[in-house]
Amino acid sequence: MSAPLFITRDETLLDELLRLAAAAGITPDVAHDAGAALRGWTAASLVLLGGDLAEELARLSPTRRAGVHVVAWGAVPDDLFRSALAVGAENVAELPRSDGWLTEALTDLGDSTQARGLVLGVMGGSGGAGATTFACALGQLAARSGPTVVVDADPLGPGVDRVLGLESQDGVRWDALCQTTGRLSARSLREALPRRGALGALTWYAGTPGSLQAFAVREVLSGARRGHDTVVVDLPRSADPLVDEVVSRCDLLLVMVVPTVAGIASAARLCARLGDRTGVRLVLRGNGIPAPEVARVTGVPVVAEMGDQRGLAESIDLGLGPVRSPRGPLGRAALAVLTRAAVLGAAA
Repeated sequence: MSAPLFITRDETLLDELLRLAAAAGITPDVAHDAGAALRGWTAASLVLLGGDLAEELARLSPTRRAGVHVVAWGAVPDDLFRSALAVGAENVAELPRSDGWLTEALTDLGDSTQARGLVLGVMGGSGGAGATTFACALGQLAARSGPTVVVDADPLGPGVDRVLGLESQDGVRWDALCQTTGRLSARSLREALPRRGALGALTWYAGTPGSLQAFAVREVLSGARRGHDTVVVDLPRSADPLVDEVVSRCDLLLVMVVPTVAGIASAARLCARLGDRTGVRLVLRGNGIPAPEVARVTGVPVVAEMGDQRGLAESIDLGLGPVRSPRGPLGRAALAVLTRAAVLGAAA
């Protein structure tokens, strides 16, 4: 990705912008006049235009582009907004008050994983279907090929960090993120989570009553998608507006089904509640009613089937996560889903 462009003659403003860039791990290009600014205008990944040169540049009518922000040191005069509008700026930022926002924007530029990651939701079609276990299995296998995070959106679940063996790892949990406001940097989120190698997890501290705040969920999903190749969300079965919103943000929603009469009846009711089922697929756990019949009753295709995995509880208790070998039933089913998700991502 090309470097951001800072445009200013104001040494105080430039020193502050360079300080923020250093904190974000970014090396910018700097232009001290409007002519130099025009030469790098279209190629820059981000343009920060100093208020001291905004009017001069506006007279040159630069090409309209996204990612232009006018920045000023101290109070912003009214005529600066007219110049910002003339150059097509998205906003006017006042320093030092906007330091945090600018640092996050620059940090995201330095993230090497700017591509939009896939979001996979996992929900139990009935109680005890193994949604959390399968979400963690997806996370383990996806992490073999790139940065992955498992997001625990089920306050009453066992906790994805415990299933993955990450409960003793330091890092932020929902408890802290639900107390913050503002834009969440992709790299900051990735580095702050409890993780092992390329796999991170976001959940609650053990024993604390969990609850989700809509603003925090939106920022986490946005930051996680920008900073990871794969985002797996463990979802509750409850009918809740926030859960429905998260479902709408998933590229693929996987409903875990136990293929018994009771399990299929429960899954059919849940699938009917989802409305648009274009991006919904079933994963069958255990033996029983054949997959074609399950698909017919629920109106949703089956993407993978798996038998019970021997030694699953022991593997989790040892802190190894649910997948000890990709050749086991759980590993094969998770790989089948990830292959399907990759096809969807390529088609998007």
